[in-house]
Amino acid sequence: MPKNTLSGTDISQANSSLATSHHQNIWHQRLLGEDKHRRNDLRSPFQRDRARILHSAAFRRLQAKTQVLGIGMNDFYRTRLTHSLEVSQIGTGIAAQLRRKYPNLKYLLNSMSLIESLCLAHDIGHPPFGHGGEVALHYMMRNHGGFEGNGQTFRILTRLEPYTPNDGMNLSRRTLLGILKYPATYGELVIDTHQPSVKNHRQLKPSQWPPVKGVFNDDNDKLTWVLDCLTTDDKRLFQTSEQSLTHTQYPHLKTKYKSLDCSIMELADDIAYAVHDLEDAIVMGIVNEAQWQQYVVGNLGDIEDKWLKNEFEHIGDKLFSHQHHLRKDAIGTLVNAFVTAININDNPHFTEHLLKYNAHLETDYAMALSVLKQFVYKFVIRKPEIQMLEYKGQQIVMELFEAFESDPERLLPLNTCERWLDAAENDTNPMRVLADYISGMTDEFAARLHQQLFGAKTAGILELSRE
Repeated sequence: MPKNTLSGTDISQANSSLATSHHQNIWHQRLLGEDKHRRNDLRSPFQRDRARILHSAAFRRLQAKTQVLGIGMNDFYRTRLTHSLEVSQIGTGIAAQLRRKYPNLKYLLNSMSLIESLCLAHDIGHPPFGHGGEVALHYMMRNHGGFEGNGQTFRILTRLEPYTPNDGMNLSRRTLLGILKYPATYGELVIDTHQPSVKNHRQLKPSQWPPVKGVFNDDNDKLTWVLDCLTTDDKRLFQTSEQSLTHTQYPHLKTKYKSLDCSIMELADDIAYAVHDLEDAIVMGIVNEAQWQQYVVGNLGDIEDKWLKNEFEHIGDKLFSHQHHLRKDAIGTLVNAFVTAININDNPHFTEHLLKYNAHLETDYAMALSVLKQFVYKFVIRKPEIQMLEYKGQQIVMELFEAFESDPERLLPLNTCERWLDAAENDTNPMRVLADYISGMTDEFAARLHQQLFGAKTAGILELSRE
């Protein structure tokens, strides 16, 4: 579908009449009606959403989940919690820039709390041990609807977090729309590659079992509610999917469209990943200036933006300086460059303005961000020491799942066991309960539990036998 980048003048001619109280009320609605009767509570719906996310157990657990660099390697590295805070800061910066560039779209960009909520929540569904844990859970759930971090985020927000009995945090419809990176279900997106199961868990290769990026079939009722207020045509187009042409190793279908709020959050996530994880790698000596010159500067020779080209040619001196203030200045320069190069485009095939408008990076800046992400992937994520940690986590997750699956009534904690028994009795996918339990673990908790179950130490067992 064609997309047109809008200028400030074009936007000024856009019809902003949809910013009526009726339109806002639709997106302020919650799955479960609320009447809290709290004294003098003047917060907006999105301020309430942000508070629920900040105070949730799922958010707190991010402090002990891996971002890129593993637990114990260094006391400087970022966790998923600090990463999410940085994404939030960048996301609100993007929204503030867009409000100034497009004053007639303020009715769509009128809440910093909304963008904060999305950025703070975007990673809460990711399991322990990063991508290794995600692939491990997907493999163990391969016959039960799969597993994927974004799908689990949606599940936590709409079903699992115990703010309500059965509706998760009971967030507003617009917040849930914004968190949907891939607004279709597993069943609509999965392609059976006829990949044979591995004979031994240690032989599992992540490249052969990529998780399906979408909402779990088990949560289709929640997805349906979020999209209920869209027109039939908008909903059909929004959920349109296709096979990826850029990631040829990803065999499944992937949805093509996101909401305006989601597009801002995803850009903030990409900027934080590329720039701040790069900073971690520089400080820890994982990458050097020669690699930067060859693989970053060398791959940006064709960009036309003179300021950007000149900045990348010289910023390495600051990035790799032993003077911390120079490196921090360089990191700030990179973040600012990307944030201020974001515009809004227009897809005329949508009638709903939250889908019609999307944030995007100018071409040269998008290329530069892509090169930075590839650089971090090549020299940080694919580094053997990092992959060994990921591989170890992958084994821990699969062995935990196998243990719980073998005798859930014996090994699961009481509350989780009750959920499993209820799901088994009602034939509502009890294996999803196991995935919920394991994905909610921190890296350290999963490792300790694995040691309890499979470690060679017997002191605790001997003490129990004497009682």
